[in-house]
Amino acid sequence: MRYIHELKSGDMVSDIYLCKSKQTLKTKAGKSYYSMMLQDKTGTVDAKVWELTPGIEYFEPMDFIKVEGQVTSFQGALQLNLRRIRRAKEGEYIPADYMPCSRYNIEDMYKELMGYVDSVKEPHLHELLELFFVKNTAFIKSFKEHSAAKSIHHGFVGGLLEHTLSVTKLCDFYTTRYVHLNHDLLITAAICHDIGKTKELSLFPSNDYTDEGQLIGHIVTGVEMIHDAIREIPGFPVVLANELKHCIVAHHGELEYGSPKKPALMEAMALNLADNTDARMETMTEIFDRSEDNLEWLGFNRIFESNIRRTSK
Repeated sequence: MRYIHELKSGDMVSDIYLCKSKQTLKTKAGKSYYSMMLQDKTGTVDAKVWELTPGIEYFEPMDFIKVEGQVTSFQGALQLNLRRIRRAKEGEYIPADYMPCSRYNIEDMYKELMGYVDSVKEPHLHELLELFFVKNTAFIKSFKEHSAAKSIHHGFVGGLLEHTLSVTKLCDFYTTRYVHLNHDLLITAAICHDIGKTKELSLFPSNDYTDEGQLIGHIVTGVEMIHDAIREIPGFPVVLANELKHCIVAHHGELEYGSPKKPALMEAMALNLADNTDARMETMTEIFDRSEDNLEWLGFNRIFESNIRRTSK
């Protein structure tokens, strides 16, 4: 098969992909068309069916589908314009080819994260981390397999672990530069800041919002998970518990970005900066990976609110 990251504008495609999402929309003229997101292990690509002819057989989201059409470019991103679709048959595809995965080894990343767990010496915080990342085998398995987002950044198997490790590394650096930061509090908050995503998002291949994710969200869910774990630790200081919870509820930085509180502690501010830095840098990385060696301007990007391009070589 030809993987999505190999596609170039002008290519003709006749391959099998996972239909991640499917919507029936209407043009300004009132004509129905399909808007879809197709996926394989190298990423996702937008796809359109402008003509709903008999060559477009019935299929549903999360089906593996054989598609035929052409690769085009729209606002700096690739798009497939499809003229034929059918459901793929068992034996025509290998499911593992359609699960995007971190470019880094998952077990190596987890071992590195455990080094930061061991660096936390405050006994209550250390025990809290061990409850999740050492003793809870179901949580550990889920944490390793989850993505960090549905689509924006780290939307792949191992993405949650990769993002958490990057944020923790940034926070560890901050503690070497800014003397007022509490190392153990900040590192614990960094490691735990997105644990709620193990309940907010389903596992691949769907990688979609659960009911809990839609109704509550990962920030509140994460604080609930931490609250429940703290109750199992005798003598956990109330002030320390509230400081840790504050770091989690404030890590998106602004109320309009989903944080119930704005950062009031230096550790919460540091966590917000690290989280935002890694999310934005990974988003830019994924955009450039999809554009390959294209040095042209890629068009206005709504996330960065700017026209962007790769640096010249």
